[in-house]
Amino acid sequence: MPIVDDIAGIRRILARSRTFAVVGLSAKYMQDHGYRIIPVNPSYKTILGETCYPDLKSIPEKVDLVDCFRKAEEIVPLARDAVAIGAKVLWMQLGIRNEEAARIALDAGLDVVMDHCVKIEHARILGGLNWAGVNTGVISARRATT
Repeated sequence: MPIVDDIAGIRRILARSRTFAVVGLSAKYMQDHGYRIIPVNPSYKTILGETCYPDLKSIPEKVDLVDCFRKAEEIVPLARDAVAIGAKVLWMQLGIRNEEAARIALDAGLDVVMDHCVKIEHARILGGLNWAGVNTGVISARRATT
């Protein structure tokens, strides 16, 4: 399975993933757009009204997507944990690329996205940003189906 770096692949991930474990930062935009956000941060008990967990392995429920707001050198253990908890997607935020982490996730059958922001991609592909006149790079006369 190749690294996902195309609009169709990102659209598929965003349309199918409903529960995100977010490591390192909260994600109010995604929560406001119907996604379940499970914050992962050992320094807090709750974030955005959700119980905060110290690490991915402490989350007691199914996670679709692990969204990583960490330095590139910190992603490998997160990739291993994403595999261990049965996540379907390892997503590295804008500016973050780690080939070793990607290989770990890909070898386990996860989709991998690197160097993309979930919020930006959601707004661009599924959130109607293109209807506001912003050039999203998505050329179509029809709305995409999910």
